[in-house]
Amino acid sequence: FNASISACRKASKWEKALQLFDLTMQGSKITFSAVTSACGKAGSWDKALQFLSVMAQSKVELDTITCSAAISACEKAGEWEKALQLFRRAMQSKVVSDATFFNATISACEKRG
Repeated sequence: FNASISACRKASKWEKALQLFDLTMQGSKITFSAVTSACGKAGSWDKALQFLSVMAQSKVELDTITCSAAISACEKAGEWEKALQLFRRAMQSKVVSDATFFNATISACEKRG
């Protein structure tokens, strides 16, 4: 399923990615990251954030890749406040951060104008 969800991400088909996830009703960090990225690439920042809630409900820990994808989704939509909220949440959850994570947050804040 992960490969199929990743293909949906590349094609900006977030609805299909969610449908595939719904078929399994379970996921790894890779699955959550792929679906979050698919939503973000398609400009559905709100769906990306909703999916993070599903991730938490599924008892899958936040990770830097999924958080970066969701922050990037917010950045693309100009939702810098949501991106900053997610950044704070990730830092409080002790998500291991990398350059991509910080760069996504900085890019989102630059949209503030």
